[in-house]
Amino acid sequence: MTPISRQFRIGTIGIVGTGAMGRGIAQIAALAGLKVRLFDTNPAAVGAARDYLADTFAKLTAKGKLDDSGARTALAAVSGAQALPEFADCDLVVEAIVEKLDAKRALFRELETIVSGRCVLASNTSSLSITAIAAGCTDPSRVAGYHFFNPVPLMKVVEVIDGLRTDPAAGDALIDLARHMGHTPVRAKDMPGFIVNHAGRGMNTEGLRIVDEGVASFVDVDRIMREQAGFRLGPFELLDLTALDVSHPVMESIYHQFYEEPRFTPSPITATRLAGGLIGRKAGEGFYRYVDGKQQAPVETPAPTVLPQRVWISQRHLQAHDAVQALVTKAGVPLDTGTTPAADALIVVTPFGLDATTAALDEQLDATRVVAVDTLFPLVGTQRRTLMTTPATTRAARDTAHALFAADGVPVTMIRDSTGFVAQRVVATIVNIGCDIAQRQIATPQDIDLAVTLGLGYPRGPLALGDALGAKCILTILRNLYTVLGDPRYRASPWLARRAQLGLSLTQPDAVDINGADRANDNHASHP
Repeated sequence: MTPISRQFRIGTIGIVGTGAMGRGIAQIAALAGLKVRLFDTNPAAVGAARDYLADTFAKLTAKGKLDDSGARTALAAVSGAQALPEFADCDLVVEAIVEKLDAKRALFRELETIVSGRCVLASNTSSLSITAIAAGCTDPSRVAGYHFFNPVPLMKVVEVIDGLRTDPAAGDALIDLARHMGHTPVRAKDMPGFIVNHAGRGMNTEGLRIVDEGVASFVDVDRIMREQAGFRLGPFELLDLTALDVSHPVMESIYHQFYEEPRFTPSPITATRLAGGLIGRKAGEGFYRYVDGKQQAPVETPAPTVLPQRVWISQRHLQAHDAVQALVTKAGVPLDTGTTPAADALIVVTPFGLDATTAALDEQLDATRVVAVDTLFPLVGTQRRTLMTTPATTRAARDTAHALFAADGVPVTMIRDSTGFVAQRVVATIVNIGCDIAQRQIATPQDIDLAVTLGLGYPRGPLALGDALGAKCILTILRNLYTVLGDPRYRASPWLARRAQLGLSLTQPDAVDINGADRANDNHASHP
């Protein structure tokens, strides 16, 4: 490869594959003033892609987002290629073809014989190794990852991935191009799932595990993650949106590429639903049914109305105790302030990372009257609260607790006993995996949080979310989960454990890098 200078600018881009991703990349490139050349093994697909772009530019013009001159100029910049040799003058070729290693390798081997020595070859792969793709090339230094998200024009983030032999200047040129096209670039090392698909394992795999354990329904898990934890979509709404024919193979691929890492274990739930064709929104049915594109969710049963006679609250966690006490007082229910609960008192515990059964036994409480409430997120100002019972909790205790915590009109979700409720488990897993991405130096802390907020639509990136809830609290949840269940998926990342113990932000890199350089003024450069 001809060395790429820091001043190298990409002006002509070739795109192989004219499906949704190829069209999206072509759209933002043409609107940014680049010359775009399209190729597909199906010649009719190239014409269809150009027609799609013409229609898209016309719609943008009708909405006032693009003027007539801009639309004409952008469309004129897009041309079709009947054969790959027409890419000879391209500065960059992006492949957006089938997600098969052999096909991508073969394409890049052929392109090497056509393009100039300084042309960058970029793969839009979502899960394959850039190093493995580049290994088929005579000059792997020109190969990098350029992973966009669908729909490309709306998802304003792109992962730039360096393979083991990628020339850093190639990645630098892709970063500059991404910014020129109006996207936010994040840089990652070549590891399975890169940043976004790697970080996304927390929400989906833990949500599936909760349902698989019979703790709660997928509808309840989604409601808790949306209305209590503040996420835009719950895990099952997200799986319906991406579709299981896309997401399940990615789950399996990342799991196997990490050599069966327990944190990423796929679920038989998605395998079965994929086999049955219940793949999501685009099929009209997934975890939800869709009528005219609208999700059909069951209506919640009204909360009971009979309040408990009195309430005893565990003082194991004083801040949580005070939050529960404020709600009980507001509901007008008498408090039992004895050191042990009275015989007629509802018993409320507030565990972190434990199940209601373990919390009851730890304090030698009557499990038939115990109900646990999740206090990881504020009880006041929330749109939902979550309660769980022990296997011995009576219906009377369950129903009066439900009535108590719904007395001010906030919906309550009742779940079966679970180590860490729902929100605690899912959020702690999201934070922990984000911390492990930082620990492995796959990307900078800043790029991890940027990629997740823009690529997954989370309210905060995993590291910022851990800071907001308290790194020590997240560490407690994980350690309790691990102690009770013995499941290695809940082992805490060293990045989390060390920063929690030192009182440092999870977004803070080591003060001194491995070579002894001072990072006190580190501004989170693009290189991990």
